[in-house]
Amino acid sequence: MNRATVSREEWTAARRQLLDREKELTKLQEEVNRQRSELPWVKVEKEYVFDTPQGRQTLGDLFAGRSQLIVYHFMFGPGWKAGCLGCSFFADHVDGPNQHISHHDVTFAAVSRADLAEIEAYKKRMGWRFNWVSSAGSDFNYDFHVSFSKDDMAKGKVYYNFEMIDATMEDLHGTSVFVKDESGAIYHTYSSYARGDERGLGAYMFLDLTPKGRNETGPNFNLTDWVRRHDEY
Repeated sequence: MNRATVSREEWTAARRQLLDREKELTKLQEEVNRQRSELPWVKVEKEYVFDTPQGRQTLGDLFAGRSQLIVYHFMFGPGWKAGCLGCSFFADHVDGPNQHISHHDVTFAAVSRADLAEIEAYKKRMGWRFNWVSSAGSDFNYDFHVSFSKDDMAKGKVYYNFEMIDATMEDLHGTSVFVKDESGAIYHTYSSYARGDERGLGAYMFLDLTPKGRNETGPNFNLTDWVRRHDEY
């Protein structure tokens, strides 16, 4: 991992060159954010009902009085002993920001197919505070293309991240965003999947500043090379 050793003046010149690229990236990100905010909406016509610690609630109830809702599709299926490793890594980043976005007209909720009792037990183990509900018995996960029926799996291909991919798991992760208007109508505004969820991983932002970066060198060349549930390190 050795790098060239230079004078402070040479380092500053190289750093300023990189700063120009970083500013380009910032401007591009701002433009992408603008385009995301201007995407058209799809009205949610179906009523989805979830099992929650407060009883049965609709998708509209999950807004908790706010007009915007971020749903994290957490990979945790019925009978699983623990939630997905990567989703658990993501979940460790939620409670801090959630203290702030909840005061900015945004509600966060995680949704999984596991039974509520399974969710509550794992949530208690991990010490998380965010709202996490069960879509057991609902089409929600299937309609938003993060869970797949046995018939879909048998075909060998499933629709995920806006394309057909090889069917390997019944549950995958993603993020979906909804808005509710003054009449109570709900609209789906955005979804992202796969590496699209990395924007929520503050740990990656820190690692990207370091010389070794994410240092995911195998065998899987992703976070499973090093991340553990925070009580398993």
